[in-house]
Amino acid sequence: MAQNEHVLAGVLEIFRHNPQKKFKVAGLERIAKKDRIANFTELIKALTFLEQEKKIVTNGNGEYQLATLDTEVEGQFRANEKGFGFVRLDDENAEDVFIGIDNTAYALDGDRVLVKIIADGNPWNGKGPEGKVKQILERGVESLVGEFHPLSDVQVKMSGFSGYVISSNKRFKNYRVYASKAGITPQMGDMVKISIKDYPNEDAPEMMTGAIIETIGNKNDPGVDIMSIVASHDIRVEWPEEAMKQANEIPDHIEESEIGNRVDIRDQPAVTIDGDDSKDFDDAVVVWKLPNGNFHLGVHIADVAHYVKENSPLDKEAFERGNSTYLVDRVIPMLPFRLSNGICSLNEGVDRLVLSCDMEVTPEGKRVNYSIHPSVMRSHGRLTYNKVNEALAKSADELEEKYAKLQPMLKDMAKLHEALYNQRHNRGAIDFEEPEAKIIVDEKGKPVDIVLHERGTAEKMIESFMLLANETVAEAFFKKHVPFLYRVHETPDAERMQSFFEFTSALGLNIKADPNDIKPLDLQKVVTKTLGTPEEAVVQMVMLRSLKQAHYSDQPLGHFGIAAEFYTHFTSPIRRYSDLMVHRMIHEYTDSNLAEEVQDHFKPLLPEVAEQTSTQERRSIDTEREVNDLKMTEFMADRVGDHFDAVVSSVTSFGMFIQLPNTVEGLIHISNLTDDFYNFDEKTLTLTGRGTHRTFKIGMPIKVTLINANVEQHQLDFEIYDPNAPKKAHNDRGMRRNSRGQGQRRRHNNFNRNKGGNGRNNRRGRTQRH
Repeated sequence: MAQNEHVLAGVLEIFRHNPQKKFKVAGLERIAKKDRIANFTELIKALTFLEQEKKIVTNGNGEYQLATLDTEVEGQFRANEKGFGFVRLDDENAEDVFIGIDNTAYALDGDRVLVKIIADGNPWNGKGPEGKVKQILERGVESLVGEFHPLSDVQVKMSGFSGYVISSNKRFKNYRVYASKAGITPQMGDMVKISIKDYPNEDAPEMMTGAIIETIGNKNDPGVDIMSIVASHDIRVEWPEEAMKQANEIPDHIEESEIGNRVDIRDQPAVTIDGDDSKDFDDAVVVWKLPNGNFHLGVHIADVAHYVKENSPLDKEAFERGNSTYLVDRVIPMLPFRLSNGICSLNEGVDRLVLSCDMEVTPEGKRVNYSIHPSVMRSHGRLTYNKVNEALAKSADELEEKYAKLQPMLKDMAKLHEALYNQRHNRGAIDFEEPEAKIIVDEKGKPVDIVLHERGTAEKMIESFMLLANETVAEAFFKKHVPFLYRVHETPDAERMQSFFEFTSALGLNIKADPNDIKPLDLQKVVTKTLGTPEEAVVQMVMLRSLKQAHYSDQPLGHFGIAAEFYTHFTSPIRRYSDLMVHRMIHEYTDSNLAEEVQDHFKPLLPEVAEQTSTQERRSIDTEREVNDLKMTEFMADRVGDHFDAVVSSVTSFGMFIQLPNTVEGLIHISNLTDDFYNFDEKTLTLTGRGTHRTFKIGMPIKVTLINANVEQHQLDFEIYDPNAPKKAHNDRGMRRNSRGQGQRRRHNNFNRNKGGNGRNNRRGRTQRH
């Protein structure tokens, strides 16, 4: 920072810290001299410049004051446990607004607020604007989950409350939520869900009141930790009586009358290929060579819409759930297991109703024909990824009979996948390969291992087939000019792309692309250029952060990440409501020959379906990630003091996040970098020591020591391993956090949950990335 910028930044900070105060030059000179900001001449020059820039104003009597701003903005309040917070504005490119502890108006984390800007940002030191909450527009939390603490009999009589709840969410742990005697009265140590009635105010700034609506179980009982997280995210677990009644009335086999005009494909050797422990099979595939040399690819999807009719109890409950939620030791399904594991599951050797997407694909991977229609099929094999990968690598006489018989088709599938992958790659699809981690727990829910799984050809070829089917269905119904539900991933903002290219330029990468007209192929070239280099990890991380998040829409906005003009979700109706809705529309449009009244029926429904499915998807992802964070922290808790090889996964102003080979992540706080004073470079995302010039950057291998495992807060703290350091007790180390660090740790975790635009959701062993 040049000297004049240092002076401007320092002088403006004096005003920003005292926005209502009028300063005389003499007073400013004393402050500037004491804080070593500027001498008198520099101060006068700075005041003149800041007045010209309308950052400050003078009243003509030799007094200066921060310029008054009339700007009001809306956004979401993100609280820090120290009392202050930040407001994230609706414009994702806008800077967060800092809210001081006296200006929060008792807003809680997640509240939507109206904010008055009281101090503009300081462009000379990078500090953002400051504001004051004027009004809480909408509460972000209506209930909390936490531990119940009973009051004594005397206290109950005096207060009218049975006890209080301390939330397990660290953002609310400073509040006591007093429970009305009118609700459920649990036992001491029970985890409960409490509905909030009264929020913090001037008279009671650190308390709330409410009524307990659910007892989850004692905090020490197996599984209660996970179900507490489930309850805190409002994931629906119980089934309405009407929905279960409907599910139980659905036959467990196909009636002859249901086959009707369906295409009979029971003789085709269609198979399901899933993980070893999968129990619901909603997609089957078949491939054969056509006489003209092309491939026939059949993707057959369980016809859930045949059983779950619109506005039925099951449909309403599936809509509320939005999708299945997959946790380390259980699944919270979108549909009852009687359907998802029974009549809607393409189990081996039984007849099932499906919606088929039959495609003709050239050896080069170009789709030249397709047909979408209802069918009746019979799975010729329940195959697993592991054994299919073996079948692709071994000779037939080394395989069990089922796989030996199907081996020729499986090898054709692998060839077709390679062609389809090349087609996607050539048009610019961005593909990031990451190992998947599976947390193994014992019967009591205690994590005993973390197993890494690299995707093989079997996993990749199923993904290729599902991608093509999804694209085909989306394009087919776009061309019919009817209302439809799309999976979209919009083009990144030019401003974010400009920042990304400035970053790659600082690394010495010469990227020729227009940020205002970015194409997927431009970014794919960046990925290809850095493969196998030290810059690979950092470039991919910053690129992901620059992309938007995939979501559902009634408009065909395209899918940037896979470079697809049209895309939808068609292949998983057992576990995603979006796919169930797509199936329902396919049936109705086909049966009615695209009747206008059918189009008029669906058109007003789709925006709400898109919003609900997008919201519930994020809710499930957050729940799954939080459970994983909990179990990973619990797994590491017995390893405090141990040393690990690691890689720097992110660098921030308050330290750096590191990742172990088993994908466990933790923080090395800057206060634990004790060998030097480190400066953060935002452009290169590095920390560099002032004296030693030691530099930490993303992708750098380091050796670390685990110094703290806070299971309650799901946080792991590390320090750089020093083989010459004396053995230390590491019970409470690593808990020192500067105020900014806590909020930024959460933001880093949220970024990892979203992982940019591709919306990676690891479900039932199959990576659904798009």
